[in-house]
Amino acid sequence: MTAQEILNLNGTTKTYKMQQLLQLGFTRKQVAEMMGVGYGFVQNVYAAMQRRGLATQTSVFTPGLFTRTFGVEFEAYGVDMHRLKAELERQGITVAIEGYNHTTRAHWKIVTDASISGAQGFELVSPVLQGEAGLEQVKKACKALKKCNALINRSCGMHIHFGANDFELAQWKNLYKNYINYEGLIDSFLPVSRRANNNIYCRSLLNRFSSESVAYSAIDSCSNIEQIAQKVTGRDRYFKLNAESFFRHGTVEFRQHSGTIEVDKVVNWITFLNNLVEFSKNNVSSQKTLESLEAFNPAPVVNFYRNRIAALAA
Repeated sequence: MTAQEILNLNGTTKTYKMQQLLQLGFTRKQVAEMMGVGYGFVQNVYAAMQRRGLATQTSVFTPGLFTRTFGVEFEAYGVDMHRLKAELERQGITVAIEGYNHTTRAHWKIVTDASISGAQGFELVSPVLQGEAGLEQVKKACKALKKCNALINRSCGMHIHFGANDFELAQWKNLYKNYINYEGLIDSFLPVSRRANNNIYCRSLLNRFSSESVAYSAIDSCSNIEQIAQKVTGRDRYFKLNAESFFRHGTVEFRQHSGTIEVDKVVNWITFLNNLVEFSKNNVSSQKTLESLEAFNPAPVVNFYRNRIAALAA
């Protein structure tokens, strides 16, 4: 992203733009002139970046550039499958009702799910989607689920997959470290039932370690993704970040989010995870604050989770 593209970004804070310009190599004086702000403002931003280990990064993350493939699994109950299929088709979505399976289809599928408590439990699974066009399909699926009055309870989750065939080993290591680093903060985005080790279907990445430093050392010692999966999760898929899906589907799966059909929750979660995946190509954060998410997320995403934290803490 060029300096002009950064300056033209909408929906971002001045602080975020300054961070990106500084990471491009512009001096604090140049950034102050480009942004039309005082040098002291830029100096404060630069000092905060140094404390967070961001000022020396050589890569620049571009938020909002969403081209990665992904998939979504919605768990819910209380809707006849044929009724849901008809509503999805009215929204322009190609969908089939199938028996329980893990096969990737070229269409959406509605399958049974015995893990869901409640009558008429089901899982709505997307095909491989991509980028912003994929998000539009997700929005249509949420609209159909809402129209059918689909129900959610604590037994329901929402799982997100991202294509991972292009990951280098360093990106896998960085992604695990970043999720471990931010796990406590991410917990605060979600209900108590999805935090820490409170759910057997999405356990903490620290479940097998006494501390973050021990976990990091274990990850650093690995020479392939199989070893990371063995050391962090014991090759068990029921963790917040699941690499087992890579060996079957070529994806990384995020299992932590609670069940939802609310489009703002779904889209912000997908966007946040996509940005975390891309950020992890070259970066590991040592900061745990909500504000540090501005290093790889636009302001609307950070503000959404600021409001979620406040609502869940009330």
